[in-house]
Amino acid sequence: MSNKRILVTGGAGFIGSHLCETLLEQGNEVICLDNFFSGRKENINHLRNNLRFEIIRHDVTEPILLEVDQIYNFACPASPGFYQYNPVKTVKTSILGALNMLGLAKRVKARILQASTSEVYGDPKVHPQKEDYWGHVNCIGVRSCYDEGKRVAETLMYDYRKQNNVDSKIIRIFNTYGDRMLPNDGRVVSNFIVQALQGDDITVYGDGAQTRSFCFVDDLVDGIIKMMNKDDFTGPVNLGNPGEFTILELAEKIIKLINSNSKIINKPLPQDDPMQRKPDISLAKEKLSWEPKINLEDGLKRTINYFKSVL
Repeated sequence: MSNKRILVTGGAGFIGSHLCETLLEQGNEVICLDNFFSGRKENINHLRNNLRFEIIRHDVTEPILLEVDQIYNFACPASPGFYQYNPVKTVKTSILGALNMLGLAKRVKARILQASTSEVYGDPKVHPQKEDYWGHVNCIGVRSCYDEGKRVAETLMYDYRKQNNVDSKIIRIFNTYGDRMLPNDGRVVSNFIVQALQGDDITVYGDGAQTRSFCFVDDLVDGIIKMMNKDDFTGPVNLGNPGEFTILELAEKIIKLINSNSKIINKPLPQDDPMQRKPDISLAKEKLSWEPKINLEDGLKRTINYFKSVL
């Protein structure tokens, strides 16, 4: 597993930076490639003095020539505020980014892992979501740039494998949280923690009965690396925590952990917001011997401590 030369696109992002860190700890050489749209230099500053770590400022929509053994393709803004800011750019990042990285993988015979998303299931009519479910996605909505971009990226991974024999893999990431999330990234965990720490009202969209599952970033990274290094299994595979909570339960839990005086207020539900989201991870258990270990309360405590240090 060790001593590989590994490219992580989006390596300065929330998940990407944790991935770079763990891959370095395992003895690999790591190239972090990022255009710093939603990634941050602060996420990787502590890695700069490592002689096996390299940073390249680059946009994946443009080709790049590198010699690597493995490619983790994580370059794409993943929170609604960022991916809806420039939807055309989001689509280009998902599709051109996948094409450029697949071209690189084909040229240097590298194994490539695509970070896909639970958003490919859209607002699901099947619960919990299994990998063989095709999804229920609006192709002309505010979330479509991200959802459909990732769906096409999965198609490209599949077709490059079939047509060009590229060693490609697909993971579908469900809601993930932890340190290095951006305070303003618009994701529900960071929103609620920041609001509660600052004593602001906590904004719950809709009645708060919609459900999500929350996976701590350390657990996710463990699953990602297991998938990359698993031979004879291409995926797609769900990676997430099957513990299911309503948004209201999450808000109440965060208020209690912070001992905040924040009040919960309700706002209208955004367009195409999924009502239920929970991964079926039986395939990950079977093929990767992986399941999350960190429960929501412990993960939230660590995330709250992080936000206390940065706010």
